[in-house]
Amino acid sequence: QVQLIESGGGLVQAGGSLRLSCAASGGIFSSVAMGWFRQGPGKEREFVAAISWSGRNILLGASVKGRFTISRDNAKNTVYLQMEGLKPEDTAVYYCAKGRGGVYFDTPDSVDYWGQGTQVTVSA
Repeated sequence: QVQLIESGGGLVQAGGSLRLSCAASGGIFSSVAMGWFRQGPGKEREFVAAISWSGRNILLGASVKGRFTISRDNAKNTVYLQMEGLKPEDTAVYYCAKGRGGVYFDTPDSVDYWGQGTQVTVSA
């Protein structure tokens, strides 16, 4: 059974940094795209970042470009989201996502498995 376990969330002051990790198990992940979405209080789920199976292609959401980066280590079945310059509006539950194919994605329809989420809170 596929499992995606996120870690690294927490409370940080505005301007600070966090690195989220997503450890995947129960499947073959080196040939599929992986990514992150987030959902803030009272908001819809929002695309954050995605990375192709090889790591060569990356897509970032408009609100995080220039501040967040995504990477992966296929040997460890782990995907990372490095977040810099955090703002209060980045406060959300962050979800790891496994894509249906190898190319990156930016919509929930392209995801077939979700992690349970990790809370990120940015104080002003």
